[in-house]
Amino acid sequence: MKYTFALIFGLLLLVQFAVAEGEIKLDVKEKILSNGMTILVIENDIAPVFSTYIRFKVGSADEHLGITGVSHLLEHLLFKGTKRIGTTNFEAEKPLMAKIDSLAAVMREEKTKLQNYRKGGSEDKVLALREEIAEVQAEQAQYIIKDELWETYLKNGGSGLNASTGNDGTQYYVSLPANRLELWAFMESDRIGNLQLREFYSERDVVREERRLRTETQARGRMYEALNAAAHWGSPYQWGVIGWGTDIDNMSRIDVEDYFKTYYHPGNTIACVVGDVKAEEVFSICEKYFGKIPAGPTPPPVYTFDEPQTGERRVDVEFDANPVGIAGWHMPQVTHPDVAALDVMSDILNRGRTSRLYKNITEKKFGRASAYISFSRYPDLFTCSVTPMGDYTVKDVFEAVYVEIDKLKEAPVEQWEIDKVRNQADADFVRSLASNGGMAYRIGNMTAMVGDWHYLIDYRNELKAVTPEDIMRVAKQYFTKSNRTVVTVVKKKKAEPSDNSNGPNL
Repeated sequence: MKYTFALIFGLLLLVQFAVAEGEIKLDVKEKILSNGMTILVIENDIAPVFSTYIRFKVGSADEHLGITGVSHLLEHLLFKGTKRIGTTNFEAEKPLMAKIDSLAAVMREEKTKLQNYRKGGSEDKVLALREEIAEVQAEQAQYIIKDELWETYLKNGGSGLNASTGNDGTQYYVSLPANRLELWAFMESDRIGNLQLREFYSERDVVREERRLRTETQARGRMYEALNAAAHWGSPYQWGVIGWGTDIDNMSRIDVEDYFKTYYHPGNTIACVVGDVKAEEVFSICEKYFGKIPAGPTPPPVYTFDEPQTGERRVDVEFDANPVGIAGWHMPQVTHPDVAALDVMSDILNRGRTSRLYKNITEKKFGRASAYISFSRYPDLFTCSVTPMGDYTVKDVFEAVYVEIDKLKEAPVEQWEIDKVRNQADADFVRSLASNGGMAYRIGNMTAMVGDWHYLIDYRNELKAVTPEDIMRVAKQYFTKSNRTVVTVVKKKKAEPSDNSNGPNL
């Protein structure tokens, strides 16, 4: 507990006086390894611990139809071990994994035949192949050491071990005692350089079940999926991070291995280390372990984006749930100069009990409404979600939201609203840096998104420079009916019983 308090207090001291003076300075030391991997370090010796953040610059936006969801699946698989970790005998596992791949390829061919009635195909054969795969997996299990990577970190004082996948990136986190820096470098370089997609097909089934639980059986999950699919007809943001169900069902280990080789290599990776370390030692150890991994190919860029929307799009999602809705307006990517004004606008609409949506919708018992910008690599959506109360409908709450947005087009916001957002931005910034892990995440994420961690500070200054006139301009430019996509969850109507009172028609 004393270390936690000292750590937070020390980190706050690093930034709070600079914030008060309107200037922030972070002492970030940076090195590019010989193979192109970026290493960022902040030294902080308040407590004998450090936190790490490894960011692969790949997410669902880098996928394509046929392998949607592959980035998220790989997030799971990177915990399954390597040639050295997670196995008692890798050489004995290799032929078994090859046999599973061969059976899975035959099964995929058979499933493809079933989709085309003229080509035949047999459900019984698919089931038989599935059972045969399960038998080989059971044979492989005798060599597998479950969760060895997790256990190794935990035995060495690790905490906060986790990972996440988004549209724009995949990241891994862990915090460790200060004397475990070399262990971290060994473990993480091993799973980049020697990854084995162990337990692939069983883990693929786990991800498929996750999609069922979080998307297919949830009204809001279906709603967000429908919004992205309707609004993004060209952009890879049209599918969710979890991917399409049929892609998950049919993805092969070979597909995923090829994707891994393309994107998960040093030149496409950022590692951040923050805590009781010395930058030169971090650089030396990273060169020793990560530096020996060959540089990979330059990942292919994303070329396809949405054409300008020329009319409102509306979608109803039938679901056995209370009605809710979401609207999305197309907005630009993170580096665009209008993003700061849109960000301030979202806070004025949405943040806190003095926000416009809260005062004029929630307090008046129409319902609940929220507004959020997207901080994305590519053009994305500014969204407003609504939940009606009492006898009000989704349409009623949306109309109330549109009224509030129209007010922003017609008259400048008040100065106290701008000041509130600026103060909140300062508070958010300080809080986000009040831990080693928070600092590591912020500098790593910003480097991945725009190529320079210093944009953290530049963007804060852009927020402070937003004027009431800027908000009026972006409200008029982006918040038009023709730029809007609206999705509503509606209760599925029960089928009316057929009237057979006169008997069947023969």
